Amino acid sequence: MDDLQCSGEVVDQTLRELEVINTWLGGNQVTINGLEKLLNLISTSEEITIIDVGCGGGDMLRLIDRWAKRKNKKVKLIGIDANPNIIDFAKNNLSDFPHIEFKAIDIFSPEFQSIKCDVVIGTLFFHHFDQEQLGSFFAELKKQVRIGIVINDIHRHTLAYYSIKMLTGLFSKSAMVKFDAPLSVLRAFTKNELMEILSDATIKDYTIQWKWAFRWQVVVQIQR
Repeated sequence: MDDLQCSGEVVDQTLRELEVINTWLGGNQVTINGLEKLLNLISTSEEITIIDVGCGGGDMLRLIDRWAKRKNKKVKLIGIDANPNIIDFAKNNLSDFPHIEFKAIDIFSPEFQSIKCDVVIGTLFFHHFDQEQLGSFFAELKKQVRIGIVINDIHRHTLAYYSIKMLTGLFSKSAMVKFDAPLSVLRAFTKNELMEILSDATIKDYTIQWKWAFRWQVVVQIQR
């Protein structure tokens, strides 16, 4: 999935399977719960702009849209991915949600750094980058965000590695999922590594919690 030229059925199949995996293992709820925690810290009736970086097929934004409607929250939702083919898939996938925007933008580009919003979320996305890249990214991001950041990413653990390797080996029809899922666990974080990344970005006001299945939930509150 790191190949920005990747396109066609291999991308479509992979994104469909990732949505199923996240639904089965309950991983999407980690982001929803983190977002709810963050927004409970403030009181506003204004529209809240939420950007999902590494949005993939858009399934997280669909869930947030439904959650916001249940909670009577006004939200503007934007999905961002550097791969234009993934953005095309997301637009198709969420054709019934025309109010949700999708943009093909590199998160390290000046174009992205010029965007202001209230909340940024990232689900199973940040492990694609190393600690140095993320420290710099979050240092810039905190200047762009008004309320906070929600991170939902993998806990690097031996059991997580062999479990996802077995599950994808048994049930996946996507060669990319079978290869990328175990690799993602190997590239993921320990709690101390996440704390180092946030320290490098001079972010101090945050919580980190372990969630099933082998996820870290990081909720960052931006202080002005």
